[in-house]
Amino acid sequence: MTAADVFFWIFASMALLPAMMVVFARNLLYSAFSLLFTLAGVAGLYALLGADFLSVTQVLVYIGGILVLILFGVMFTQRVYDLKAEAMSFKRRRAAALGLGVFAALAATVFAVDWPQAPREVQPTSAPIGNLLLSQYLLPFEMISVLLLVVLIGAVVVGKKEVQEE
Repeated sequence: MTAADVFFWIFASMALLPAMMVVFARNLLYSAFSLLFTLAGVAGLYALLGADFLSVTQVLVYIGGILVLILFGVMFTQRVYDLKAEAMSFKRRRAAALGLGVFAALAATVFAVDWPQAPREVQPTSAPIGNLLLSQYLLPFEMISVLLLVVLIGAVVVGKKEVQEE
């Protein structure tokens, strides 16, 4: 077993076990923190695949942005001193049957397909993406950046409180 195999199993368990915690935890705050480890495990799997851009994007956007937003939403909508936000789950038998059916279909697909394993050299993906964004796709890239700037200014204007001068 190589070091890459060991890291794969570490990141895979780091993605799957907390994902089960996200689903089965009764406390929403525990689910949100379990989602942190799930997303970190997925970022590690991206890094093992040689997709460094996706790995860093996963950390910055999903862990750094979306997860923090979820945590703020959970903490601000619940009483801070008494976190009793519970995920209510109904129809567990139907959900378990559906989950087992989806798992069986995915497992059958995994074992039915002949997965070719070609040795390849892992090369960074961020340099070609950056070159494309600053050459062939420069105009759409700049248009999106201006659009995001307009959205940010609009959010500040909408969120700004009116100050009454006396």
